[in-house]
Amino acid sequence: MEKLGCAVLAAGNARRFGANKLTAALEGRLLIERVLETVPAERFSAVTVVTQYPQILKLAGEYRFSAVFNEHPEEGLSRSVRLGLTALRDCSAVCFMVADQPLLRQESVAALTEFFLQSPQSIAALGHGGKRGNPCVFPARFYPELMKLTGDVGGAAVIRRHEDDLRILEVPARELWDVDTPEALARLAALEEGGGR
Repeated sequence: MEKLGCAVLAAGNARRFGANKLTAALEGRLLIERVLETVPAERFSAVTVVTQYPQILKLAGEYRFSAVFNEHPEEGLSRSVRLGLTALRDCSAVCFMVADQPLLRQESVAALTEFFLQSPQSIAALGHGGKRGNPCVFPARFYPELMKLTGDVGGAAVIRRHEDDLRILEVPARELWDVDTPEALARLAALEEGGGR
């Protein structure tokens, strides 16, 4: 039986946003709350949230997830990947979720875990039109490469070296939209108000 873990990467400095975007709100819910609600906890043996923000550490506990404090977010995304993977090292695969996809649905993440289990030696990711997005699930055979990442790079660097091992589960494009700027958040808010969800 595969033992799946989930790492929510929520430690970025959000320089393009100009503030901690994860505590920005969309339709009355913080972006970080929306992603934590998206985690299908029953599908995972363990869920950990990697963050530099005390508010998010507390929030992770309210969702009954474990949390890891990233003391050096300036080292980039790779440090969060390593911290999450270290916390979940007993799992046979880890799903990495980013914290700025507010339209992602829990059902899609659950479907991704089922999709992964059909071929548990491959990397599985959500995507649209054949283009990979997030989340991504990595089996244990890729852990050594993930642990060697440095700088502001994540699992995409490993995937680029193993394109033949990638399987994509198609979802609507909107679920993959991320929020990098206040303008992007405003566009999503306008879309939601227009009944786009």
